[in-house]
Amino acid sequence: MKIVKVTYTTQADYAEQNRANITVVMHDLQALNNPAINYTTCICPDGKTFIHTAFFQSDEDQKILFNLASFQYFQSALKASGPEEGPKQELLTLVGSSKPLFN
Repeated sequence: MKIVKVTYTTQADYAEQNRANITVVMHDLQALNNPAINYTTCICPDGKTFIHTAFFQSDEDQKILFNLASFQYFQSALKASGPEEGPKQELLTLVGSSKPLFN
């Protein structure tokens, strides 16, 4: 299992567009319905700091996300927007879960 957390802060005037781009990625992931990918995005109370947490059963499953056109667009658009604070990636280790992550 691979768990990745990414945190970044957009410019205030880009936050809504970023949310829209994330929505497209989530729609595409839902359509794939891959049980080996569990991906969530949250926004902090400031309305412009985003936290993405992705659980992948394997590195190959992570590549599925990276190869989505919507994800590639999301990443390039975010970079081009000039975020206040660029993406910071952390690899996490699962301690426990209230539900099984992968069936």
